[in-house]
Amino acid sequence: MLISYNEPLYRPPSEGRNLIVQATLGCSFNRCTFCSMYKTKSYIARPIEIVSAEIEAMARVYPEADRVFLADGDALVLPTDHLVQLLDVLHENFSNLTRVSCYAMPKNLNDKTPEELALLRSKGLKLVYLGIESGSNLILKRIIKGASQKTHISAIKRARDANIKISATVILGLGGQADWQAHIQGTAELINKAAPNYLSTLQLMLDEGSYQEFMAQQPDDFCLQDDDGILAEQEMLLTLLAPQSPVIFRSNHASNCLALAGNLPRDKNRLIAEIAATRLGENSVRPSYLRSL
Repeated sequence: MLISYNEPLYRPPSEGRNLIVQATLGCSFNRCTFCSMYKTKSYIARPIEIVSAEIEAMARVYPEADRVFLADGDALVLPTDHLVQLLDVLHENFSNLTRVSCYAMPKNLNDKTPEELALLRSKGLKLVYLGIESGSNLILKRIIKGASQKTHISAIKRARDANIKISATVILGLGGQADWQAHIQGTAELINKAAPNYLSTLQLMLDEGSYQEFMAQQPDDFCLQDDDGILAEQEMLLTLLAPQSPVIFRSNHASNCLALAGNLPRDKNRLIAEIAATRLGENSVRPSYLRSL
């Protein structure tokens, strides 16, 4: 059986070497104004029989695979019994399997009971990627995220209670030049109340497919941040962060003007100093031609 993916296909950078299984197509929400990843697709849950056959075929080609990412946009929206069947098939076919992961929205996690999340964890779902984007309810409403600070906090706590790790992302620049402080203050407040295991920042980049949709929800005086504004956001975020448990922090995604890496709270002062040095011109930012989504 020849496996061909339904394009476009996306996965987190950290899943680059791992096997991808398309459990769903598209995104069940697909309304976020900054995102054009799945605008060309309609959401469907792929039949378990088809996906199982693909898994069996993949196992014949990649029998040593030890990690699997379930695509597309939010596979956790699938009913729990459907996901359990998929996880069982994966373990039946990959004897070295150590981790299954997927994208998730806050609603996906909040709609599952604690017992369901614990069951999925016992079946091998060990990590979910959660796009927080912002902790400010003002900004979340403008980007039509379909979530609030409160629902994000609940989702992170539910996952952590089930021992499912959370890799969260925040998008710098969403508040523009006028509301960046509200964006960052709300985001720090969210993280301080419910710390993910991993936290990454991305820098707002809008392609042709999302620019008009994003701007249509902004106030008339909205202006995009320049690099110095982005660095100010990053500096304030790190200054305000005081997570209740350790967080592995990264800003090494290709969209960022400055790559940072450290553990919070241990490396907080060093990271802030690196940003301050860059704002003074002592370090260089990533050239714009090397940045990408």
